[in-house]
Amino acid sequence: MISTDMARELRAAGLSWRPRSGDRFQLDEPEFDADVFTVSDMTIEARSYPTGTLLAFNGTTEWALDSVALGDALWLPSEAQLREMLRGAFRALVRLPDIYEVEIEVDAARHRFRHPEPADAYAQAVLFLLARIAA
Repeated sequence: MISTDMARELRAAGLSWRPRSGDRFQLDEPEFDADVFTVSDMTIEARSYPTGTLLAFNGTTEWALDSVALGDALWLPSEAQLREMLRGAFRALVRLPDIYEVEIEVDAARHRFRHPEPADAYAQAVLFLLARIAA
């Protein structure tokens, strides 16, 4: 699973989130650091309003919460979602001793990103692409 710090970096770099069933997230508050929630049509539902998107906690699943603004939630994209964001630039995920390496190709140049967690290696590659878009 992607680290909270890496998810924060992705959000700060401009990665937008349109919640869909199965997406995982945390509430960006210290008292919820250990809690990971999953969007589900039955328990946590994304509701769009003219003023923004809310994540609504239905039923008694989370008794202390009714809803939270999307901006108060920190998306934890999965490895598959991160790989999908790389699209045609993705070349390989390689397991090396004690580390994973994601390789992408941009403008005929190969770039490699290494991390002990594969999701964070993918996230580093996505951050690289977001930085190129912002430049």
